[in-house]
Amino acid sequence: MLTLDREQTTALDYSVVNTSIQETFTAIDRFEWQAVDEILQMREQQLFLQAGYKNFEEYCQRELYAWGGYRRINQLLGAKKVIDAVGELGGHIKNERQARPLLRLVKEPEKLKQAVAIALEENPSPGESDFAAAANIVVPQLPRKKQSIQEPMVLKIEEPVVPESTKVTVSQQSHPRYGEEGTISAEAPNRWQQIVTFADGERLLINNADLDAPSVPLPRERSYPAEYSEAIAAIEERHKQELERLEQELRIGLQTEAATRAEAQVQEQIQSLQNLYKQQKEQSNSTSSHRS
Repeated sequence: MLTLDREQTTALDYSVVNTSIQETFTAIDRFEWQAVDEILQMREQQLFLQAGYKNFEEYCQRELYAWGGYRRINQLLGAKKVIDAVGELGGHIKNERQARPLLRLVKEPEKLKQAVAIALEENPSPGESDFAAAANIVVPQLPRKKQSIQEPMVLKIEEPVVPESTKVTVSQQSHPRYGEEGTISAEAPNRWQQIVTFADGERLLINNADLDAPSVPLPRERSYPAEYSEAIAAIEERHKQELERLEQELRIGLQTEAATRAEAQVQEQIQSLQNLYKQQKEQSNSTSSHRS
């Protein structure tokens, strides 16, 4: 029977757990990229129409709200643009968080590639901060000036917040349309978002906080009646807890799977060593018999 001493057992346990941790995070990143491919299929082939949704945004807000809704999906699609634009260097960008500070360079592929190359020079396995620092070296980003508000504006809900045909620019870096100019060509559905039409004909519902319209003041913060505040806070907390629970279940499941595979490999190795030992013993007995 093959036995393992205490020192070998400790090393083996560390190896299994460490490998499981790395495989878990790698799998989470891989699943995220896989989700992006499926999201693109949903949007480009308009599969959401089969479920009765009017547009892609409505689908995201209804079906994917637990994972951040339309805003989070836009972040993932923005990361996809970065990966595609950077070419063969895209393999060094592991997740959306790392791609986020590079998004503002996506329209300038050569500068984008230069930023990734700089990050790799500083760190062979760069993280989000490395990419952000490299992007700032290639194209320094000036701090945004805070807008001074002299007096709060009181707006009537029944009146349009922004006149139609107003030019706006997407100023939120995480948005896939960052830096692009569009036109508000339809009446807004509420006071806090605008329907923006871009040059390619795509119409998107975009938060006022993500838009820059110098000629027209856009309300940036949403206000609710006092009696709704507590209920909204409770809903947000439940969503946060549900997301944390799902992430924990995924990690546990992946860790369990990795540990099971590792255990099976160890058992297979032990069995092979036992069979080899048995064969050697039989050969030794056979040789002894012949000599006798």
